[in-house]
Amino acid sequence: MNNFRVDPFAELEQRVFAALQTYSNVHRGSGHFSLATTHLFEMARNIILKFIGLNKRKYIVVFCSALGASKIISQPDAESYRILSGNDFGVPFGIRAVALKRKNLPKGVPFQTGGGTARLIAANWVVWAVKPYKFEAGTPAIINIIGFAVALQMIERYGKDIFRNLSPEKLSAKEILYHDEMAKLKGPELLDEIRLKRIGRGISVPTTFGESPFINFDSAASTQTFTPVWDTFRFAWRQPNEVQPEIIQEVKTICAATLGAPLTEYDVIFTSNTTEAINVVAESLTREPDTGSEQVLLTTTLEHSSNDLPWRNLPGYSLIRLSVDNEGLVDLNQLEQLLKTTNFEQQFGKQKIKLVAVSGASNVLGTFNNLAEISRIVHNYGARLLVDAAQMVAHRKVDMAGWGIDYLAFSAHKVYAPFGSGVLVVRKGLLRFNPDEMETVRSSGEENVGGIAALGKALNLLQRIGMALIEKEELELTGKLLQGMSQIPSIQIYGITDAQSNRYSQRGSVIAFSKKDTVSGKMANELAIRGGIGVRYGCHCTHILVKQILGVGPGLEKFQRLFVSLFRKVELPGVARVSLGFENTREDVEKFLRILSEIAGEQTNPNCKDIITENQNLPVISTKEVKKQMADFVKTVSRRVYFQE
Repeated sequence: MNNFRVDPFAELEQRVFAALQTYSNVHRGSGHFSLATTHLFEMARNIILKFIGLNKRKYIVVFCSALGASKIISQPDAESYRILSGNDFGVPFGIRAVALKRKNLPKGVPFQTGGGTARLIAANWVVWAVKPYKFEAGTPAIINIIGFAVALQMIERYGKDIFRNLSPEKLSAKEILYHDEMAKLKGPELLDEIRLKRIGRGISVPTTFGESPFINFDSAASTQTFTPVWDTFRFAWRQPNEVQPEIIQEVKTICAATLGAPLTEYDVIFTSNTTEAINVVAESLTREPDTGSEQVLLTTTLEHSSNDLPWRNLPGYSLIRLSVDNEGLVDLNQLEQLLKTTNFEQQFGKQKIKLVAVSGASNVLGTFNNLAEISRIVHNYGARLLVDAAQMVAHRKVDMAGWGIDYLAFSAHKVYAPFGSGVLVVRKGLLRFNPDEMETVRSSGEENVGGIAALGKALNLLQRIGMALIEKEELELTGKLLQGMSQIPSIQIYGITDAQSNRYSQRGSVIAFSKKDTVSGKMANELAIRGGIGVRYGCHCTHILVKQILGVGPGLEKFQRLFVSLFRKVELPGVARVSLGFENTREDVEKFLRILSEIAGEQTNPNCKDIITENQNLPVISTKEVKKQMADFVKTVSRRVYFQE
């Protein structure tokens, strides 16, 4: 019986909105928002186990899509499992919560590989992550998962049918996707207005100098969102089943237009994230007919693990990697020579490079490689091109047909729509699944109609602002960051650093840096404690590249492998990373430079105000007290989102 006297979605949305106000990606983020979101995300596991009535000492929850759930329960060791879906209760979040016995978790290589599934990676070996993260490839649908946990708490309180048999206002796809109070704005006017509508804007967090507005400099990990995108999400998830196909088709049209991928030439397939999309392509390759050649996959040392791990151990294929320089650029002459000698001159016998898989932009060095030229070379020698565009779509124009890209994957949570949808755009006829298998892939991604709608809205906003304007704004802010950071002698910046160089146009708004004799985690935590600035630290799922730029040789690499295997919680050498989006401001950059200058011991950075002068009349709070206040901040957020015991 439905005991809820008002619209249950209203309370659910209120609590999910509270989670959005302090949203960041989970784990390895230093800021207050990442701590809060991580806490909410991990609490969701226990809430789900409690709802099912399972002991958390014996069971563990893995979050995945319907496609992922079907794969994990098919593993030989996966016994005594329980699966919960939002569809079971009338809340279409597009996720599965799979509860498995800890002792029966599948062994060996995970069923999907990529971001987050590995603890340490080298060119020819992997130390897999601890459970459950080993089975959660790529960034999960964090907000959807938190919302699902809240919904289960509401069901426990008010009855199992509270979200069923409701009569919401029926809206068309065009009303949901295109109507908002800024519909008549575009370009600079829209950019100025949308910045004011960022959810979480102005929220203050504790620092050593008291409460200060939080600054999110962690957009490469995940982007926050805006009120119109949130409204689109919540309107979409309320719609009856008959409206959902209309929404999905309209968002496919938006994706095609945004990416320069005409629907007459390309299929748009929704997944859970970039990682799942690339795994789909990898599985498809194993279904291709035997040509008599020794099939080779070519990738680069630049790649995120989502575009590296899925290609390893692929039946019938070998893997080779093209080197990149320390600025993150592929040697196009080397690429052409390798393809020529392998595919045309057949200097390596029957070997043939079938697919080249590259990042559109580096998540560590911020480099945008020349995809049009890479594609020309790749196709000239009879191979195909896959682009991991996770770090690209929100920052630069993409032209799949014009550049000749065969496959492209990206995630909505890096495009201001953190509601769990991913996209695979693929040239028609390239996927080798039978109709039933293809339907399983499609239907899995399309369950998350709210996430798909939010992505469509976010892409529409980007196009109305204009990618050229976004690129210009981000380049200016990045240049200011680089100029200020370069004036701090103890700070080492990686990648392209000279804003006057010919290569600077290939520089994105991601900056990796380090300080001598200081681990990256300490640097990141100091930025949070002193300035309320959220960044990320570690190897960023790009271990091969990070070890290259840090000069980690084979001997140290072997030692790290042994150390990580023995001590699971040890922090490895890595780099801190600041990454921004069009929502960031010059004031954000100036504050970051002031705080970084103080941390580095350079009290009077010539490009920055003196931190001591600015804060000289403020009482200084101890680090210990700030950490306590940060913990209290996380608890306060939790009380706003979840029902407390």
